Amino acid sequence: DLKSEMNKTRKLPLNNDTRASDSSQEDAIDQWARRRKQFKESKTCSSTGGSSINSTITEGSINSEDARSVDLGLYSENEDRGFYTENFHSASWVFRGDDVSPDNSPRCLSKRPRPVAIRERTVKITKGTGNYPWGFRIQFSKPILVTEIDTNSAAEEAGLQVGDILIAVNGTDVTSMPHSEAANLARKGPDILTMIVGSDISRYPNTPKPTCRGYLHKRTQSAILKGWRKRWFVLKHNGYLHYYKHKKDEGKCRPLEVTKLEGAEIGVDTTLGKPFVFKCIPQFGNRIFYFCATSNQEMKRWLEAMDKAVHPIHQNHVWVDVTLHNTTLPPLAIKNPECLGLLHQLDSSKDVWIQHYCILKDGCLYFYATLRSTSAQGGLYLQGYIVSEQSLGSKRSVIELRPPSEEFKTFYLCAENVNENKRWITALKASINKWLPLHQAIQDFMSRPLEETRM
Repeated sequence: DLKSEMNKTRKLPLNNDTRASDSSQEDAIDQWARRRKQFKESKTCSSTGGSSINSTITEGSINSEDARSVDLGLYSENEDRGFYTENFHSASWVFRGDDVSPDNSPRCLSKRPRPVAIRERTVKITKGTGNYPWGFRIQFSKPILVTEIDTNSAAEEAGLQVGDILIAVNGTDVTSMPHSEAANLARKGPDILTMIVGSDISRYPNTPKPTCRGYLHKRTQSAILKGWRKRWFVLKHNGYLHYYKHKKDEGKCRPLEVTKLEGAEIGVDTTLGKPFVFKCIPQFGNRIFYFCATSNQEMKRWLEAMDKAVHPIHQNHVWVDVTLHNTTLPPLAIKNPECLGLLHQLDSSKDVWIQHYCILKDGCLYFYATLRSTSAQGGLYLQGYIVSEQSLGSKRSVIELRPPSEEFKTFYLCAENVNENKRWITALKASINKWLPLHQAIQDFMSRPLEETRM
């Protein structure tokens, strides 16, 4: 079990008590032996497409270039659960469901009513001041839709989203109620407006989270080594800044260090007398990181991306919430899966195939230890991935999941036989095809002929 192995290899402090007994001295030696073993393992690269379970231990926590350890904090909730989500968060995606005919547009671009996938939740909004104390607008429609959220309003703070469907207001069902009556229920009710709303995962796209990659020079403040070192930096969508010795190490080696940017102070620095220098002061710890870009434009690119990571929007796209909910369910409790069964995933770092019981649903592949598991171990967000049958090593038929960009991971899966592989490939392609990049969805919609009305 990877998590238990990680717990075994966590860094332990050396006992400095000079009066320690022989047994405690042996424990201290054993602790250092474990640290040395962990450090050696951290030098070993794991190739792209390895285990989807993310390790939160990095070389930086043991032997950073500045000879200091870093508190890595927590990763995002989905990544903590072993999900690989990079490609989904790198772009805006529109869920079109089973509407794969060119005559149909994604629901967020179509006015025609269709069955929708609703996930209900409760929102409580504290009444503000002024003529519009709640801070949102609803549409004259059935169902009643939220069409606008005021910036910095009580509604925004409560997590109400554009596209949400009103189901109940202050305990009264409004699904068949006129728009004006629902508004009066809110106005005449208490100062805390309680609504049950539903989110349609096909109604609006997700918002991409900040990512940035490139070489920067990092100032080293070690007592032994001083100066600037060229390193490959990766700002991930979860707001963590990783860096590697070389570009080729990303996805293959553990990062030299990981820093959480949320709440950090960032800005241009002029104290070092060097152009294109900017600094980052993390919220926790007493370190200051200095970076040097190759141009003013490159520095601005990094500052813009880092500023978004410093002030993140803590609001998941509803589809992310759906997948989080599904991970808490046993495999057969996920409704209407597109495919299910045993698959082996290649862990390239160990050159072994790991067996999972898998459930495929709406572009997400869930991994379970066995059919009797009570919750998922992890999974893959498959938006944009290209599925094909390949030969790999001694296996004549494996399933390759290749991302649209080389900066993301490639995965290899294998079923029990060739026919099972083909069954999974067909299902994976259909499931991935339920999602479109937003720019493609808009382009397809604009190129359609005008709708005609029969008289």
